Amino acid sequence: MIFLGVLIIMALWEVAVPRRALTQNKPFRWFGNLGIVALNTVLVRLLFPILAVGAAFWAEQNAWGLFNWLALPGWLEVAVAAALLDMIVYWQHRLFHKIPLFWRLHRMHHADPDFDVTTALRFHPLEMALSMVIKLGAVAILGPAALAVLIFEVLLNGTAMFNHGNVSLPPGLDRWLRLVVVTPDMHRVHHSIEAAEYNSNFGFNLPWWDRLFGSYRAQPALGHDEMQIGLPNYGGSVCANLIWMLVLPFWSLDHEPPRTAPRPQGKYHDEG
Repeated sequence: MIFLGVLIIMALWEVAVPRRALTQNKPFRWFGNLGIVALNTVLVRLLFPILAVGAAFWAEQNAWGLFNWLALPGWLEVAVAAALLDMIVYWQHRLFHKIPLFWRLHRMHHADPDFDVTTALRFHPLEMALSMVIKLGAVAILGPAALAVLIFEVLLNGTAMFNHGNVSLPPGLDRWLRLVVVTPDMHRVHHSIEAAEYNSNFGFNLPWWDRLFGSYRAQPALGHDEMQIGLPNYGGSVCANLIWMLVLPFWSLDHEPPRTAPRPQGKYHDEG
């Protein structure tokens, strides 16, 4: 219900105060992106009868994992565990850009020629399955409280839809808000067609990891109104076709990400 509620709120917000004009037919694009959501939901539930919260319960009952060996206050364990899981997702995201095999899967997310709340849900089913394996492994190693995993999952899904939203925030509010959460303007840079920009701002929830690990870029070179969304070799309505999205990883890897992401310099840094 929380997922559906955030989706509806963001969709209405995009209609009321859009940040950019969309380039593709919205109903057709949404059909493809939401179709991927339906497939992912079925696949994950079929392949993973025990999801992350269930794995946390199992780890707790069997005294497995780091947090089950430490004597931390409950509130501190929840906060630290949720932050560590978010950092793991950050590094997973960077690896999906770095490793060509993983990029085959992840490029479907970036091939969306527009950027709105449904882009947050557009991940190839094989990427979703691989991400769940990584998440279950992280939960097994860390052994976080089930409450921490639940809070992490709710925040990750909610903030991902928020920061993929085609919504406009006052510049002053955006500047302060991105100190505690990834904002739409911050994450939109990550969907730029320029390699140096889509290899930056990997965070989905907490913005601190990009600053800490040198992948933060405050603004796109051309500004948000002029920047292009998507990938250089892919464009147009075909990128919203459900069948096209599913077969994309099996095509030739004709658009590899750079081996290293240039470190943002000068005007791209946020002075605040």
